[in-house]
Amino acid sequence: GAGGGVGDSGGCAETGGAEYSTIMYEGYGPAGVAMLIECLTDNKNRAAMEVRTAMTRNGGSLADPGSVSFLFNRKGVVVVPSEQEGRTISEDDLLEATLEAGADDVNDLGETFEVVSESTDLVAVRTALQAAGIDYDSAEASFVPDNKIELDADSAGKLFRLIDVLEDLDDVQNLFANYDVTDEVMAQVDAED
Repeated sequence: GAGGGVGDSGGCAETGGAEYSTIMYEGYGPAGVAMLIECLTDNKNRAAMEVRTAMTRNGGSLADPGSVSFLFNRKGVVVVPSEQEGRTISEDDLLEATLEAGADDVNDLGETFEVVSESTDLVAVRTALQAAGIDYDSAEASFVPDNKIELDADSAGKLFRLIDVLEDLDDVQNLFANYDVTDEVMAQVDAED
């Protein structure tokens, strides 16, 4: 499909007269969760102020560039639904289809799989899936954390509130964070909502 290369080059995209730039903010959320917040904005000062305000009001803080991003690796992530037309895809099917194209890992998320590769191999992995007749929901360069912090219900609730506030900001395009929540904790958080 078509897609601009705005996120990759960090260049400026001309849109209706305004110049948009991609900026990556780094920070920490509740419980020390590392966060990368990707913005596409025509006003860097406004974006910075809105992100900073959202963070500080919700138990987070912005950090210096480079102080958080080293905890993440830029990867290609392709999301594949396990139920395809007339058949169910297994982890083995995906490994077989994508290993030679550069896939590093397949994560089983229940109804979908994530095929993870180096970001430079993303196109090859996509092409390999197409060649194998396997449909995918999305394919994009993503930031994958080296390690994840396991959260309890209290911390998870606070973090999700912060994420909601950030995702509601017009300038915020993507958000990456290094947390993990068990099903039990998720159920507790949902019950409290």
